[in-house]
Amino acid sequence: MSDLIVRPLRAGEEALFDSLPDPNLVGYGAFGTTYATGNYRPEWTWVALRDSVVVARAVWWAGPADTEPKALDWFDFTDADAAVHLLRTAPFRTEYSIPLPPNWRDDPAVHAAATARIDAATAAGLKYLVERYTYRWTPDRGLPERSTRLEFRPEPDDNVIFDVFRRVNATSLDAHVRHIIAEQGLDASAQEELDYLRWMPSPREWWRLAYTPDGELVGLAAPCYHYSAHAVGYIAVVPEQRGHGYAFDLLAETTHMLVAEGAEKIVAGTDVTNVPMAKAFARGNYLVAQHRIDLLP
Repeated sequence: MSDLIVRPLRAGEEALFDSLPDPNLVGYGAFGTTYATGNYRPEWTWVALRDSVVVARAVWWAGPADTEPKALDWFDFTDADAAVHLLRTAPFRTEYSIPLPPNWRDDPAVHAAATARIDAATAAGLKYLVERYTYRWTPDRGLPERSTRLEFRPEPDDNVIFDVFRRVNATSLDAHVRHIIAEQGLDASAQEELDYLRWMPSPREWWRLAYTPDGELVGLAAPCYHYSAHAVGYIAVVPEQRGHGYAFDLLAETTHMLVAEGAEKIVAGTDVTNVPMAKAFARGNYLVAQHRIDLLP
């Protein structure tokens, strides 16, 4: 067997990426994104070639101003061993998220495609973290009823927002948050949440803290814009206010605010194990558009 060549694309070699035969059953290709429409960079696009034929490919993504990749978006192959070697050889260690159809376990071909990628990524050193719902709201689904029991106020002080993250994360159901706490501590998890929201290109002024009529803090709602779509950047209720359905109030306010900013589509997500948040999205007329499996380096 001839030697395997693993390297990044050179400018003008975009067709080489598309030369790998893949049915697009899972991943971004299954939902209409192409290499050309994904705003990817050739230096972050790696291929494995045997006899000048692409047998594996991987593409990392980040925002326009970022200097390092933030996520592995594409990972496809016809040769699993070559794919593992590619991930081990490329100099990037980021999270890998696999978008999947909601019924991905029911279709044998889709299930096999997803499992093959998970197995190859795991063999390359990544670790399974969580399965998530990815939601989509569009105007035809109807606006959720806006809250009349909470007051929403802007909060310009990042220290106040940081404290809210600490209070929420201490008992969070979110697998990413729990992982960061286990690895780096509670403060690190709060800082990561704050940094992520600040990384968004949408205005900081959109964020809102929610209060009861008596002035008690309920939680944080952060409408955002995530480069390609308006997004529910963050919704969380502080521990002492849980059990009253406030997550829906925060979601409804976020949705109304984004629509007022011109949103024609809103995306969101939560872990499949976060039942209270999933119920809030269902009540808010958000459709489960995808599932997503996240693996960490």
